[in-house]
Amino acid sequence: MMIEKPEIVRWRYDYLSKIIKLREERRKIYYLDETWLNEGHTKSKVWQDLSIQSTREARREGLSTGLKAPSGKGKRLIILHIGSEDGFLNGGELIFASKKGEGDYHQEMNAKMFEEWFSKILKKIEPNSIIVMDNAPYHSRRLERIPSMIWLKSDIQKWLTEKGIPFQPSMLKRNLIDLVKPEKYKYMAYVIDTHAEKNNIEVLRLPPYHCELNPIEMIWGQVKGYVAGKNTTFKMADLKKLLEEALQLITPAAWQKCINHVIKEEKKMAELDHITDMVADKFIIQVTEDSTSSDCSSSESEVNDSLNISDF
Repeated sequence: MMIEKPEIVRWRYDYLSKIIKLREERRKIYYLDETWLNEGHTKSKVWQDLSIQSTREARREGLSTGLKAPSGKGKRLIILHIGSEDGFLNGGELIFASKKGEGDYHQEMNAKMFEEWFSKILKKIEPNSIIVMDNAPYHSRRLERIPSMIWLKSDIQKWLTEKGIPFQPSMLKRNLIDLVKPEKYKYMAYVIDTHAEKNNIEVLRLPPYHCELNPIEMIWGQVKGYVAGKNTTFKMADLKKLLEEALQLITPAAWQKCINHVIKEEKKMAELDHITDMVADKFIIQVTEDSTSSDCSSSESEVNDSLNISDF
């Protein structure tokens, strides 16, 4: 039986519980994400078939949930956008040409760029809304750094002093970090979460490795499919025009269809987590009973051995 990391299971459970509750409250939910387009992007299979139930199944069927990383050098467009059941947010896109011709497109994005874009987005979104995103590093800059073992001992001591946490000057670094651990949760707020809260907007982060819970992933597949079918010049200016056309052609109905698909996935995951929990409990009970039985057998054997002369 494959076992996921407990923190991932816990994160998924918390996320699913939260988003189901938010939907019941009829809160407006937005989804944001980034992707890229290579200027040589042409027709290939992408995950647009909603009969495909997961990223794993998509791969088994020879489809992808997006494009594979480009091979070789070439210019790319990086796209950042946000949408909801009403479609893409008007004026919410950020499109720019990459400076690097290869490597992960995430290297082109940084916290400063993302936070500037996010601040503009907050002005376009109605209060009491929810924004769903993944936990990419540039989405997750902390308001302040938290001490760790790579810090200088003097810097850890300074942090503890500023927070009013008492310590002995003679304490080792690892002991100082032990003082930090129970207090650090108070200082782990994200920069963008704080900005959102000021606008009465809540940020909700997807659990790691669960991109299939973001409907914009399927929307990107439709956008890229359109561009691939029309891209004949392989020039950056034409690529950008095709991208803008594709974004305009994505309807609220398309978004709603993808969101409905994600809602079904959420329910399946929640049910599977409960089933896995029950199976794990039965497995533990069975192992415990077997261990008890084994212990009894062992004890009986030891008694028999005590009544007979052993071979050694």
